[in-house]
Amino acid sequence: MELPRCVVVILTFNSASIIRETVSQAKKVSPHVYVVDSHSSDGTPAILEALGCTVVQRPFSNYSDQRNWAIDQIEGAYAWQLHLDADEVLDDRSVDEINALLSGTPEFDAYLLRRRDYFMGKMLRFSGVNPWHLRLFRSGLGRCESRLYDQHFISPAKPGRLNGFMHDKNSARLSDWIASHNRWSDAEAKEKLGPRVSGDNVLKPRLTGDARERTRYIKELYYKLPTGMRSLSYFIYRYVFRLGFLDGRTGFYFAFFQALWFRMLVDAKMYEQRSQQP
Repeated sequence: MELPRCVVVILTFNSASIIRETVSQAKKVSPHVYVVDSHSSDGTPAILEALGCTVVQRPFSNYSDQRNWAIDQIEGAYAWQLHLDADEVLDDRSVDEINALLSGTPEFDAYLLRRRDYFMGKMLRFSGVNPWHLRLFRSGLGRCESRLYDQHFISPAKPGRLNGFMHDKNSARLSDWIASHNRWSDAEAKEKLGPRVSGDNVLKPRLTGDARERTRYIKELYYKLPTGMRSLSYFIYRYVFRLGFLDGRTGFYFAFFQALWFRMLVDAKMYEQRSQQP
């Protein structure tokens, strides 16, 4: 018996403001949308059920745990899996590309999609971070890496690339963005100070690898720079060399908060934890 072609897997929590748009585009790829909701209180589950999605409830522990649990539930029931966050909206080009390759004989067993970031309600054409993500893969050939922060999907298959975008329409106000990044700085500091995770369940840093692996390699070099200098260097890289200034005032604010605030906050928390050790 031939398996259904593809399932779209989405994680949600209080996502009522964006989830209709995300699911509307996702359903152009597949009628099968499987959602793991973390007990939303804003009506998200009712919206999803009205849109014809399969909705299951599960408390959120961390991103990797939630993703891999979802994979375990649907593994073997669909030929391919497409993974999205609640605010990641596929554009029409990516929808057409995915439909075309799944209707034929795909050249690869996994595919990278580009993400286009939004900040303070504005799309960032130049300032975004980590633009390439592995989100489409043949069932059995993809998992989420075991990390506390900055998790990527990994696959033993060499990935191809899609030319379309998934628009990360983060609708959070600046105060909410700061609150979430404050939590993530805890996770990043703990990740960097804890034992190094290696093996097949994490993305390998490789200068000659794909876009994700090169970014991971550069990030390891980043942490070898002196504290203070590295966040300033990152700001200059994002704002000047990556042309973040072309995103106007929003581009400056994004580069400032992403590099000089968030990255400095990670450094400060690492320093605090080290100084408290006997």
